[in-house]
Order: sequence, then C-alpha cells, then structure tokens
Amino acid sequence: QVQLAESGGGLVQPGGSLRLACEASGDIFNLVLMGWYRQGPGKERELVATASNKGDTKYADSVKDRFTISRDNAKNTAYLQMNSLKPEDTAVYYCNVRVWTTEARLTVWGQGTPVTVSS
Repeated sequence: QVQLAESGGGLVQPGGSLRLACEASGDIFNLVLMGWYRQGPGKERELVATASNKGDTKYADSVKDRFTISRDNAKNTAYLQMNSLKPEDTAVYYCNVRVWTTEARLTVWGQGTPVTVSS
C-alpha cells in the first residue's frame, strides 16, 4: 500500500503564491511519476503538471511559466510552486503518483487540498 499526504493549500490573493507538497509513503519501490491534477467548481479534473523519475516535466498550457513542479526523491515528495495565481486557478488540487511497489504497479490519488484565489 502507498499513501499520499498533501499540504499547502489555502486562500491567497490574485498575484500571490502558494507551494503544495505531496509526500508518498508505504511500500515504495519506484515512484515512476508524480503529478498534480485539479478540479475547479463545475469543471472536470484536469492535469496541472507531472514530473517523472528521470526528471522530465509536463505542464498544462494554462499554468506554464507560472507553476513549477519539482521532486525530492530522497523524501518521496513532490512540490508544486504556484506563482502569479489567478482566480481561475481556484480548485481542489490532487496529487497523483504512479508507483511500483514490491508487488505491483499502482496509481494512487491523494485526498485533495483546496486552493482559493480571491481578493
């Protein structure tokens, strides 16, 4: 089993910054991919950013040049630095990992952390 602990969400004014963290724990052999998705009010869940264990990153067009995903592999933790936040970034942000345990390959979701961008 693999568990995810997310932190860092909250209320921020437009133009502000937040940093989200997602720590994975449990039976981890290889964290292949770590990423963030979000679901805004009345919207479908969408990809925000991913980072592979090889250092490759991918971003949604809407967050490029504003958000940065990074990983601390020693801590099994991914971060999402969000700058120049806009009201349309308001959403629940979910951590997602694709991980090999000692027994199987799993896709695991976090419980979500809310981000509200409002003045």
